[in-house]
Amino acid sequence: MTQSGDFRCAVQARLRGDDQAGTAAPAHGWVLIEHHGPWPFGGFAELPIDPSIVQPVRHAAQRIGARVLLIRRYGRRAAGVPLRWAVLRYDAAGNHSQQWGTWTTDEDLLQIVPGTEAPGRTDLPPVFLVCTHGVHDACCAIRGRPVAAALTEVWPENTWECSHVGGDRFAANLLVLPSGVYFGEVEPAEAVEVVRDLLHGRVSASHLRGYADLNPPAQVAVIEVLRRFGPAGRHAIRVEKAVRAGERWRVLLACAPPLPPRIEVELQAHQLPEAKLTCRAPMPTQAVGFALVELRAG
Repeated sequence: MTQSGDFRCAVQARLRGDDQAGTAAPAHGWVLIEHHGPWPFGGFAELPIDPSIVQPVRHAAQRIGARVLLIRRYGRRAAGVPLRWAVLRYDAAGNHSQQWGTWTTDEDLLQIVPGTEAPGRTDLPPVFLVCTHGVHDACCAIRGRPVAAALTEVWPENTWECSHVGGDRFAANLLVLPSGVYFGEVEPAEAVEVVRDLLHGRVSASHLRGYADLNPPAQVAVIEVLRRFGPAGRHAIRVEKAVRAGERWRVLLACAPPLPPRIEVELQAHQLPEAKLTCRAPMPTQAVGFALVELRAG
């Protein structure tokens, strides 16, 4: 399916007022592969690389619950510099690690397989990924590249463009790793402030799609707490339990000061109106949303 010349999913999502809360793609790890040639629609799986290399890498990523993303620097690539790969991991306890390597031949990518089992380093700075995968969705390139440029000016070593991360209609999408924080509808003028706030422990509900280690209702519950009580650090809210009863969800949260120590959030799942959710969508579909029923702090 080709992309419609006039239809832009991100524009329409803003006009509809789509709520991006709870839309972070679940993952506990990410395999990043630098690639400066054309990015096919399916990303790494569709690169012209022998399946005997692609499949072991994909299987190793699946074993640790990781997504495979292509990355590249914004602007021109420096000549003679080896391409890089990385395995980044995060868990609900806040443990994180990064394992980086380089590659010059396709066979070098097999280093990723043992890399998924290596302990990795815990002292490296975060990585900022901005989706610019225009072949997958035009909005990602149109809105993503200016955000990548803005972040590259301030954090050139931390910032990369990346392939599809989900939520095309919320472009520009920013993913901070290895902590798995998804931001959407980020504008170039806001991007630096969004990242600085995160680095200083001030994650707000604005632009936050969710935390990748949580399921959608738990993501929404965290965002509702931030909406009610204001910004908090990435690890200030811990999900103790998420219980489903039909279309109702009850999420119990334990929070660090200055948030209330215990918060219970009740949500109602519901089908959103039909809409074309990507620029390539052949027909309208329905997404699932979560409406706040009650929030109790104690």
